[in-house]
Amino acid sequence: MNDQSLDKLIEALLEGDQARAVAEASILRNASIDNEVLINQGIEKAMGLLDTKCTLEQFNLLEIMLVGRAVMGVIKTLYPDFPPIATRGTAVIASLEGDVHDLGKNIVKTIMSAKGYRVVDCGKDCPVEKLVDAAVREGAVIIAISGLITSIVPLVRQVVPLARTRGVTKVKVLAGGAALKQATADLLNVDYVADSVFDGIRFLELPREEIR
Repeated sequence: MNDQSLDKLIEALLEGDQARAVAEASILRNASIDNEVLINQGIEKAMGLLDTKCTLEQFNLLEIMLVGRAVMGVIKTLYPDFPPIATRGTAVIASLEGDVHDLGKNIVKTIMSAKGYRVVDCGKDCPVEKLVDAAVREGAVIIAISGLITSIVPLVRQVVPLARTRGVTKVKVLAGGAALKQATADLLNVDYVADSVFDGIRFLELPREEIR
């Protein structure tokens, strides 16, 4: 498959045309294009182009909302039967305080649910304490952090130390998103920084002794 076969999907997503985006995704699925390819090379590429466009001069909230609606329409088309029975444990997920973007987080939540995780969504603009409280309360085996802005990096670094003070020592801490994936796991003080949602899923499936 060449990249041109995804151009119509990307174009429909960027135009915020949910019906057309769903139709294009269905055509590609019927052509046996895998969901991982559609998300990594279609949806994530469209989101990257939108992120580049949304400078202070070009920021358009309505446009972002329409693109978000189109993206989630496609996700629901690709994963119509989620959530299955949660067999892989509980994950808590959030965009940390100061970051009000949640489209990427919602995609991660949907796909993790489809893969058999029970996902507790702590929302956007979430304090570190609230995220760790949820991990303790829910018996989480995974803490996932989505970040689109670099200003939350110091907050990400606080998650593991705070979790340890609360007795949470065996949880896997995963970070991702446009801003965070530019950093290293050591810099963020997490177990892994995912390039994509599926990259993150593959990491979560590793035995703990293979991590880092």
